[in-house]
Amino acid sequence: MYNIPIMVNISRPVAAVIGATGYTGQELVRLLGGHPRVRLGFATSEAEAGAHVPGTSLRYVEASKVPLDGADVVFTCLPPGDSAAWSLKAHEAGARVVDLSADLRAGGHGAVYGIPELWRECIRGQSLVANPGCYPTGILLSLAPLLRAGLVDGSQPIVIDAASGVTGAGRSAKRDLLFGEVSEDYRAYAVGNAHRHVPEIRAGLARAAGGAAPPFVFTPHLLPVRRGILETMVVPVVQGVTAAVARETMRVAYGGEAYIDVLEDGLPGLRETVGRNVVAVGLADVDGVDGRMVLCVAAFDNLLKGAAGQAMQNANLMLGWPETEGIPA
Repeated sequence: MYNIPIMVNISRPVAAVIGATGYTGQELVRLLGGHPRVRLGFATSEAEAGAHVPGTSLRYVEASKVPLDGADVVFTCLPPGDSAAWSLKAHEAGARVVDLSADLRAGGHGAVYGIPELWRECIRGQSLVANPGCYPTGILLSLAPLLRAGLVDGSQPIVIDAASGVTGAGRSAKRDLLFGEVSEDYRAYAVGNAHRHVPEIRAGLARAAGGAAPPFVFTPHLLPVRRGILETMVVPVVQGVTAAVARETMRVAYGGEAYIDVLEDGLPGLRETVGRNVVAVGLADVDGVDGRMVLCVAAFDNLLKGAAGQAMQNANLMLGWPETEGIPA
């Protein structure tokens, strides 16, 4: 017997996470650790540079120390303003870039808006993608099939009540997010369509409708939980539309989608969606009111399908890989 050395090819595409110690950055580091086609080469943190990156053999580095021309795909997870700057630097260096901030969602610098289940072919092969916000993800995935099918009565506003866990506000220290402030409380904020995601929601609804966006009232709430989003939408519908009709429309629209779960009956909750890259949607009829309405409820993990998991879907499409690679359902 001869001892023949086994040659192992470790030359895989390299990923970089810019802003890897925030909640979303941490999730991306975890997902990349299990991805079969790409390896994490760089994870940045200004405050924790030199510290060990959990679950890897790497250490955090400052963003300025990352050789962007040596990265094949870059995820930017920085605050608004900073994120766009690094996204454009990485893009100019030749990397494919997924920006997870709000900076490029309006289409600036040629960025493509990335909800795969709605606009997959627009994302495939692109080099600069703006990852959607967490609240808009569930709203647009829930309402787009109804708008495309002409089931929504645009003469009345859609009422959207959305509640997010505290990780949706980021990891920076803020007094109103302290445990003593959040625990055993539940409150609305940025009311009256004042939330920063409203323009993104409006643009997405208009795109799905193929014209003007239907009127809507969006009220976000802070849930006293770590992660997860629950969105309750009261949707005015045209004559003859029931929850059953809306449900069948969604099932046809999302047939075969790995990360959309249209419930046959009942409404979803956080417990069955947190930790998974899935949006679960349930529908119900509304009785005893003037006008025709359908209740639509969406539940999902704000850090996965609302951020890092969807970013990985986008990256897979950009690189020509199967969309589900490295993403748990």
